[in-house]
Amino acid sequence: MRSAPLTMHGRELPHGQPTPIIVYRDHLLRLSEIWVRSQGEALKGFCAHYAGSKRTTDLAVPADRMFLVNRGGLAGRIAEIAFKTTGYSPRLQRWAASISPALIHAHYGIDGALVLPLVRRLRVPLVVTFHGYEATMRDEYAARSFYLHRKYLRHRARLAREGALFIAVSKCVRQHLLAQGFPPDRTVTHYIGIDVAQFTPDPMVRRENIVLFVGRFDVLKGAMFAIRAMAEVQQSVPDAELVLIGDGPARSELELLAKQERAHCRFLGFRPQTEVKAWLNRAKVLCVPSQTIETGECEAFGLVFAEAQAMGVPVVGFASGGVPEAVAHDLTGFLAPERDWSALAGHIARLLADPQLWKRMSRAAQERTSALFDLAAQTRALEDLYRLTIRDQAAMSLRGRRD
Repeated sequence: MRSAPLTMHGRELPHGQPTPIIVYRDHLLRLSEIWVRSQGEALKGFCAHYAGSKRTTDLAVPADRMFLVNRGGLAGRIAEIAFKTTGYSPRLQRWAASISPALIHAHYGIDGALVLPLVRRLRVPLVVTFHGYEATMRDEYAARSFYLHRKYLRHRARLAREGALFIAVSKCVRQHLLAQGFPPDRTVTHYIGIDVAQFTPDPMVRRENIVLFVGRFDVLKGAMFAIRAMAEVQQSVPDAELVLIGDGPARSELELLAKQERAHCRFLGFRPQTEVKAWLNRAKVLCVPSQTIETGECEAFGLVFAEAQAMGVPVVGFASGGVPEAVAHDLTGFLAPERDWSALAGHIARLLADPQLWKRMSRAAQERTSALFDLAAQTRALEDLYRLTIRDQAAMSLRGRRD
């Protein structure tokens, strides 16, 4: 049976060409948020147009499908401040109206609250993806956070009422959202996914006794536990090396800790995705021991875990936040209790010492990632969510006119 045509504002959307949507991310686009672009460009039935308050130099998005509130200079800065305080930008509204989007998809709850006035004016559904900290941070800490975070906290209840669909990147994040009053029937779990065709190991590259850490150098990511664990591992596996890719406020402390622990570590700083992939092809273990911190923040999911497993790299970490959804304990890696770095060391040493165990976990990691976290499949599922949301909104509008 032929499905009903997709409609918006009472008119049928054209067949045979992608339906326009707006993807909003306040800063277009940080290197650590490459998944925003990956997801947007993987869409088939929809065409992503990108909007934000300002441009970053990290990642490019298609210039012919991009809008910035702040285009530079004093006037741009004033326009950005006005937009963030009032929620209104005449230029943004005109640009958005010219696209006639079927919906607006904001990444992070903070951005969702920011674009609520625009959504009301355009009368389109708002989809919001929650990626972690805005859902897991305790309110008393959010109330002392940066301006837009505080604004989100004030408008969270309104967002929960007016948003059409709320996407949590893990079951863990969804539970936090439900506890904060988001509607269960409009709050779903959806894994973004990775390009498993891109993250494929090269069997010609020899694996080394390298344990890889990829992430920001802060308390949440737990690099200090990886260093302490490796100091212990290296007592029994002297050629084992910890390679740390990333940067952040704790870098100097971590370098000092490595010296104090006499751990053989290499700090590489930030590296592009191509280099991260090359290191994943050489490493035998990924160790990112994220933990829950004082503010309540935790690892929401961790795409690097999926990337590593797609490359055939077993993961060792903590059973924290959404990590147990990304990593299957005793199948694709090992998850220890939070802050138990000695248990981390035992798991790492076991993987380095047992080739058969490593091969079994490496194969299982690739199979599970392909089955659960393939970007193409996950994007098709996202498009289904878009279509349902658009149809539900159209049905509500029709009922409203009849009433």
